[in-house]
Amino acid sequence: MSSDSPRQDNPGLRMGRPFGIPVYVSPTWFIVAAFITFTFQQLVSSWLPDLSTPLTYVVSFAFAVLLYLSVLLHELAHCVVARMYGLPVRRITLYLLGGVSEIEREPETPGREFMVAFAGPLLSLGLAAVGFFAYRFIDPASITGVLVLQLWWANLIVGIFNLLPGLPLDGGRMLRAGVWKATSNAGSGTVVAAWVGRVLAVALVAVPVGLALISGQAPSPSMLIWSILLASFIWLGATQSLRGARVRARIPQVNARALARRAIPVTGDVPLAEALRRAAEAQAGAMVVVDHEGRPTGIVNEVAVEATPENRRPWVTAGSLARNLEPSLVLAADLSGEALIDAMREAPAGEYLLVERGGEIFGVLATSDVNRVFSGV
Repeated sequence: MSSDSPRQDNPGLRMGRPFGIPVYVSPTWFIVAAFITFTFQQLVSSWLPDLSTPLTYVVSFAFAVLLYLSVLLHELAHCVVARMYGLPVRRITLYLLGGVSEIEREPETPGREFMVAFAGPLLSLGLAAVGFFAYRFIDPASITGVLVLQLWWANLIVGIFNLLPGLPLDGGRMLRAGVWKATSNAGSGTVVAAWVGRVLAVALVAVPVGLALISGQAPSPSMLIWSILLASFIWLGATQSLRGARVRARIPQVNARALARRAIPVTGDVPLAEALRRAAEAQAGAMVVVDHEGRPTGIVNEVAVEATPENRRPWVTAGSLARNLEPSLVLAADLSGEALIDAMREAPAGEYLLVERGGEIFGVLATSDVNRVFSGV
């Protein structure tokens, strides 16, 4: 499944770059691999009674590896289609409950959103079909027969499960695309698909427990654990999607001119206390360090100023607390919305110098002021 989730700085062990896409395995994968190995081993022992116990564990572990290779192919399908549409793909991570494709940008149309989402389940169902027909020509009492049988069943389940119409599942993204197409509003599609995802999360626990109670039996502990794990994953993913929709709804409110602070120019050798006095007198919220010819060379860092004790400010120069003005920290004053957010993402900093098209200084944009637009989301 594709993901809008926050990036992780340490995704796990890097395994390769198929199609130029980095693939990582999270340490949590080893937990589920061990669980699958020990659980599946009992079935292998009953299906292949002539195998020694150590060999049944080997076969079980092979199934766990092949299952996650299937998950990897599922994620690669998302990524390959995304790249066909010019969408940058950061990486694929295999983890406890499956895999995540980190596609850096959303598709521009609902049709492309649908195709990127549908590619994964389609490939899983295709693998299930290939396995189903291959199994007819393989000895079911052999190691290969057991592995192929379980793999085509697993891919069938993965394909069908991911088609469920709720975020963060692929079916949820397909539902989002449909609502987006019908309403011409991507945000509405996200909200609908996320709430359906929450309903699915509740149903994943309530339905199995309810059926067990109706039949007069206690719910299976292992079934209950998996239901809760899957439900938690879907609920958290749906909640994150709702939050993302609220964030995107506020992006148009981000306007560099409207959020800019008035700035005063100071030379680097001016004491901080004096620079702050001049800023207060001019009712300015920022200070730009300039050379003796008036050209800006840096922006005084607000965090560094606040961290400097008042008794030290007469002895500390404004220039010593300034960040050098790199070209990426100079932004056009008329930037707004996605364009402004993208420019800030390319060069993370506490402050940016805003200039007019002719190069004149307009003011300073503080990242903290932009963040306040999204506070409470």
